[in-house]
Amino acid sequence: MLALTPGELEWFADPRHWNRTAGPRLQHYCYQWRSRPGRVPRLLEIPQPRLRTLQRTILRELLAPIPLHDAAHGFVPGRSAVSGAAMHTGADVVVSLDLAAFFAHVSPGKVFGVLRQAGFTEAVAHRLTGLCTHAVPVGVLAEMPPGGDPASRFALRQALAVAHLPQGAPTSPMLANLALRRLDSRLSGWAGAFDAVYSRYADDLAFSGGAELARRADAFIRGAGRIVADEGHSLNGLKTRVHKAGVRQTVTGVVVNERTNIARAEFDQLKAVVHNCAAHGPEGQNRGGHPDFRAHLLGRIAWVSSVHPARGARLRAAFDEISW
Repeated sequence: MLALTPGELEWFADPRHWNRTAGPRLQHYCYQWRSRPGRVPRLLEIPQPRLRTLQRTILRELLAPIPLHDAAHGFVPGRSAVSGAAMHTGADVVVSLDLAAFFAHVSPGKVFGVLRQAGFTEAVAHRLTGLCTHAVPVGVLAEMPPGGDPASRFALRQALAVAHLPQGAPTSPMLANLALRRLDSRLSGWAGAFDAVYSRYADDLAFSGGAELARRADAFIRGAGRIVADEGHSLNGLKTRVHKAGVRQTVTGVVVNERTNIARAEFDQLKAVVHNCAAHGPEGQNRGGHPDFRAHLLGRIAWVSSVHPARGARLRAAFDEISW
């Protein structure tokens, strides 16, 4: 199916992890560190063109048919950040949690288990695991830019130094969703014990419910943390949020107090930029230095349209008045 010889399959699957010590010209991935103010940097592990083509074939032909848990809304056809947020509208309380180093903590053992459970033979599952996981070379880890506390930086280096799902591979989002099916099932059951609902968009965990969840939110979070730890992940404590009905409740950037909506400040800021572009020209409005400012604005308008179609239509009408 992959049109590889046995030798090529061994080279790309790299069962002995030789690629980790190979020179840059022989490595299957290229690397980009992304700094984040006040936070641990993020490493993008981008597969080289031929491996990326193989991974896309694996995703399309082998992984896509495997069923996911209903709570997963990220990287799933027909679901989105908006569909996940819509589950939490009109609740007494919304609890938001975040998984730390999401892809880096999905081990080859978990990937192998997912593939074996899906019916692949041991030999096939082993080579597919090799094609879809990767350990970062020591030299790349040594180039980590500043940011974040020492403990978090050390934990990230430890996770990246061993084989894991690379952030940048086409197969990683689907395999992460599959590897987290047990976590999704356990957190759904935990939410049900508090008469609450649960959804997950990639590493963002969202729960919402009524008086029982609002009254025992701290105990609920501690229990969720124990389940997450038991499944080999950890929570980013800096991103834990409890929002009751009297304040703005958001899930994956979507306001959910009464219905899915865009934050007023975000909408007003985008509306002002589009208006100024139409009135004075777009040249002076690209304060972020985006290389394709027109596409950037269209993307932001499309996001608003997906959350609130009427507001998105008004922004698009104003956008069409811009002279590019």
